[in-house]
Amino acid sequence: MTKSPLPFDPIERAAENWQRTWGDATHMRLATSIMRVQQLLINAYDEALRPHGLTFARFEALALLRFSRNGALPMKVIGDRLQVHPTSVTNIVERLSAADLVQRQRNPKDGRGVLAVLTDRGREVVEAAAADLMAMDFGLAALEDGQITSVVTALSTLRRSAGDFEVEQ
Repeated sequence: MTKSPLPFDPIERAAENWQRTWGDATHMRLATSIMRVQQLLINAYDEALRPHGLTFARFEALALLRFSRNGALPMKVIGDRLQVHPTSVTNIVERLSAADLVQRQRNPKDGRGVLAVLTDRGREVVEAAAADLMAMDFGLAALEDGQITSVVTALSTLRRSAGDFEVEQ
């Protein structure tokens, strides 16, 4: 679903209006640029993942399970790692379960808890989906390696200052 590009840069237009109305638009320009790029990337990822029956949110959950030691994680851990509400985790896992990509099982360490367990089919799908995302360079081919490193470093600084993670000593 490719859309026609806008005939103007909406971020720059917003920045001009911001500057006239409220003053310095530097931080607004960066914040809205980050949000706009996030929307563009999610749309591109969802498009690439559609043939696998996945959205990017579902792919992230499958990838997280794939990276785990035994292909299983408690629902709470999935929510914490993906930073989504428990209701969203439940919805994601239910949809993955309906597609036979994960199974829900009682957590043997916690009788009340539920584990999401990657199925063999889920492992195949996540591998194929990851290959497709890699083939499209995650939609970041327009950036050079040095630019990518600079953006990652800057965003890590913001994430750390917001309390997203602790610095390893």
